[in-house]
Amino acid sequence: MKNTLEHIGQYFLLMKVVFSKPDKKSVFRKQFFVDAEKLVIDSIPIVAIISVFIGAVIVIQTAYNIESPLIPKMYVGYMARESLVLEFCSTMIALILAGKVGSNISSEIGSMRISEQIDAMEIMGVNSANFLILPKIAASTLLNPLLMLMSFILGLFGGALIIGITGVITLSQYTEGIQFSFRVYYVIYSMIKMSVFSFLITSISSYFGYYARGGSLGVGRSSTKAIVVSSVAILIFNLIITQLMLN
Repeated sequence: MKNTLEHIGQYFLLMKVVFSKPDKKSVFRKQFFVDAEKLVIDSIPIVAIISVFIGAVIVIQTAYNIESPLIPKMYVGYMARESLVLEFCSTMIALILAGKVGSNISSEIGSMRISEQIDAMEIMGVNSANFLILPKIAASTLLNPLLMLMSFILGLFGGALIIGITGVITLSQYTEGIQFSFRVYYVIYSMIKMSVFSFLITSISSYFGYYARGGSLGVGRSSTKAIVVSSVAILIFNLIITQLMLN
């Protein structure tokens, strides 16, 4: 318990340093776009593939589990849409990114700590925490909600694709279900969740990388801790945000 409280305190102290004013805005802007490419754009292929297949699986499972003839088939599209927008496209994608992006950030910053590059920055008077971590947090927090929207659209496309292949329901029934009782608020809710989750992933992974110790093995341990702690934080904040926004 004591060790956990020390980590939490050290994390908040690091964030205080991270969110200080950047020394040079031009350097921050350049690093922002570099990190946006590494953390967001490079994640598009895996998010796209997973979204298409999960959308297809949700449609098949829903269609084959609606046995009653009294339930309209258009509810397959409705339930697929709700499952994707409320939970999968934010929480599940965030858990996937915690593994991919989190390990990337932690190992990158951890390697810089082990090789004493961070110490060299501090000797030169550079705010290393601000320079290394703030652009990553900004890029992920601002752009990952767009990744969530892409996941949502591709998930619905995957459902339509499997309907065209299997014919479990008609495409018009599926489209009717997608349009039925649509609430834009759910999309906004999911985007806010994704933004919060992205902040947690990048900040927690950066924290464990920044304080990595013990050579290459220490970098590996910090990456593992970053993924585990980020995943747990995502699940906790998922419950909190859902209670606050959907209650």
